[in-house]
Amino acid sequence: MTKTLIVPGLDGSPAPHWQHWWAATDPGALMVDLSEPERPDPAVWEAELAGCILRHPDAVLVGHSLGAVLITRLLASARHLRVRAALLVAPAETEGAARIAQFGPIPRRAMQVPTTLVASRNDPWMTFTRARELARDWGADLVDLGFAGHVNVASGFGPWAHGKELRDDLLSRSAPRPQGRNLFTEQRMSR
Repeated sequence: MTKTLIVPGLDGSPAPHWQHWWAATDPGALMVDLSEPERPDPAVWEAELAGCILRHPDAVLVGHSLGAVLITRLLASARHLRVRAALLVAPAETEGAARIAQFGPIPRRAMQVPTTLVASRNDPWMTFTRARELARDWGADLVDLGFAGHVNVASGFGPWAHGKELRDDLLSRSAPRPQGRNLFTEQRMSR
């Protein structure tokens, strides 16, 4: 079964956030535990997410806000990681945001996995125009939620079944990445 790794953003995603609901209701989902969510460190968070991906290869990554930005940073720098797809919900703009500025600049290169970006027209953390530009740069499908704020509890989002449907669509359009050669195993077997 393909694992869904749920990547929270700044300050985490405590109940009744849709990410918390998703992790509690989907046996194939796992909330990624990121250190100090109130004081995020990009290097630490990238290492923690990479470790989780290594434990669960071919997972679908589902990130919200700063978690979405973290996913793009990791996919841009660690292209060897086996990720099946990415669902990026309401990414947060890092430029000019003191608590998360160290996560910038947001990568602008194409993702090597099927990607969907979900954005809102009145998100206080990122303009819809900027989200549309990033979707184009990433080669991502763009889902326009209309006027849905930051797609969080303050915007009225607790349970969010549509997120699972978007993940399922990504799964239907992707396949697990083939395993690369494992030279260590090949050397041991040839002895």
